[in-house]
Amino acid sequence: MDSLAAWFATTLGKYISAKAVVFIVSLMPILECRGGLVVASLLGVDIVEAIPICIIGNFLPIPFILLFIKKIFNWLGKFEPTEKIVTKLENRALNKSDALKNGEFIGLMLFVGIPLPGTGAWTGSLLAALLDVDFKKALVAEFLGILIATVIMSILSYGLLARLV
Repeated sequence: MDSLAAWFATTLGKYISAKAVVFIVSLMPILECRGGLVVASLLGVDIVEAIPICIIGNFLPIPFILLFIKKIFNWLGKFEPTEKIVTKLENRALNKSDALKNGEFIGLMLFVGIPLPGTGAWTGSLLAALLDVDFKKALVAEFLGILIATVIMSILSYGLLARLV
């Protein structure tokens, strides 16, 4: 992820503002706020400005995913070229559903909040939608998860831990 974030920082950073790059990266699946904070650090964006940009960018797609992903998957599943991709994404998300067994809300929040490969708000939203988690409950759990991930990644990306020691 760091190399992908660095690519966005060096490539897009030439053409648009650093804050816009941070926002765009935070919107993207896989990278999300984790990548946005890495990019912000690489581009020298102040942490106080980077955090709200990353949180907003990461949270913005969540309601749309929760509301529309099942309909989109149903539609894409009707076509042979995309049927396998949809099935793979659904199976991948459902294989990660163990995180929700300890309680939907806490499980979803921790799934989104602990920055591990394959977790995050996009996958959490897909999982919540496929498991029919209540929309409002999923939004709050994912927002809190994004906040947790942001705190963790801020410490790692900006080296705040080194400054505290």
